[in-house]
Amino acid sequence: MMSGKSDAWLKLVQAVSNIEADIGKAMQDRHGLGLSEYRALQVLSRSPSSELRMQELAVQLQLNQSSISRLVERLERAELTVRDLCPDDKRGVYTVLTDRGRARLQEAEADYGRALDMALRKYGCEDLLSATLNTPQ
Repeated sequence: MMSGKSDAWLKLVQAVSNIEADIGKAMQDRHGLGLSEYRALQVLSRSPSSELRMQELAVQLQLNQSSISRLVERLERAELTVRDLCPDDKRGVYTVLTDRGRARLQEAEADYGRALDMALRKYGCEDLLSATLNTPQ
């Protein structure tokens, strides 16, 4: 038999999965972007010079090397990012946000926010997120 904490954790994990699915569907339907692609553009836009080493992007998105390579390939094919070699270490590869990628992100941001708000309400997580935002760090 599961404990109350374990039951609550399972409900939270299921809610997060459902929220992610709803947001992902909205991003795909409205902007042709997968959720990981949207988040990659978001992370890159907030990074110094709008670029990150592939490994850093993988860590921030919690993706493995194979997954980040496929993700970056999709972004490059869509001309949303480009790869650049690290000037100090030729083995280091950067992913750089393009102007087209920044524009695509800006086009999608409002829909992302609306989809997030709707999904949080739908799955009863608004209060939980508000409590997290208002907790001193």
